[in-house]
Amino acid sequence: MKQPDWNHLRAFLATVETGSLSGAARSLGLTQPTLGRQVAALEQELGVLLFERVGRSLVLTRAGQELFESARPMGEVAERLPIIASGQSQAIEGLVRITASDVVAAHTLPPILKRLHAIAPGIEVDVVAANDVRDLMRREADIAIRHVRPEQPDLIARRCRGTTAHLYGASLYLDSHGRPRSGADLSAANFIGYSEADGLVAELNARGVPITRRNFRWTTGSVVTAWEMIRQGLGIGVMFRDVAEGAAGVEPVLPDLAPLDVPIWLAVHRELHTSRRIRLVFDLLAEELG
Repeated sequence: MKQPDWNHLRAFLATVETGSLSGAARSLGLTQPTLGRQVAALEQELGVLLFERVGRSLVLTRAGQELFESARPMGEVAERLPIIASGQSQAIEGLVRITASDVVAAHTLPPILKRLHAIAPGIEVDVVAANDVRDLMRREADIAIRHVRPEQPDLIARRCRGTTAHLYGASLYLDSHGRPRSGADLSAANFIGYSEADGLVAELNARGVPITRRNFRWTTGSVVTAWEMIRQGLGIGVMFRDVAEGAAGVEPVLPDLAPLDVPIWLAVHRELHTSRRIRLVFDLLAEELG
């Protein structure tokens, strides 16, 4: 039997792991028709049917399940090869990818990167500003700055000092709608929140602010966008203290209200931590973030 093409096998593994041809195509950076042809080519190479369509879903056949169980370790090894290679690099130059939420990327990272350039001008940094959790295991980034603790066993995680979040509003909004003296005064206020606002509603309710999901007239998946909405007077919102303090035209709302804790975690793949350039960036970030 002819040895299957690795690209075809990789397309098959990605399809199983993501559950669809479209998801697999996105994960591999291919078009869906190209990925579909690769899976079909693998079936032809092996002479077996790997998937059956049930409605709009793909279901593994018995042969497909057996192939997946046999080939999955190969895929894991293939993913680790570039990590191992990068981990052996001892040059204090080259590219380091850092992923962080958009607000950390915009407000916290720039002064740190300026210091990094003074220390190691040969290091290039690609900042991936993303509020979803980027996968270090698949090398979407070398270092992650996250607000939740990473759970993967192959990652080294270090907790930094974190920050707190408070309620803020533009002075022009508060001039028009009044400055609240208690949480009850905010029951009819317009709020700016995030796409998943239920958790924020619960946090504010626990602090004596009787709002509901209906108070959130504007929501967004971007913290930077939410901050601009607050600054331009669309309503009241939560923002990190170190971003909001000193901002012109913005003032705290109910400053005595208990703040929301915002943890900050640094994470890097265990093997990448042996790369001198990645270790240097990781240690500088840990120092600057506390």
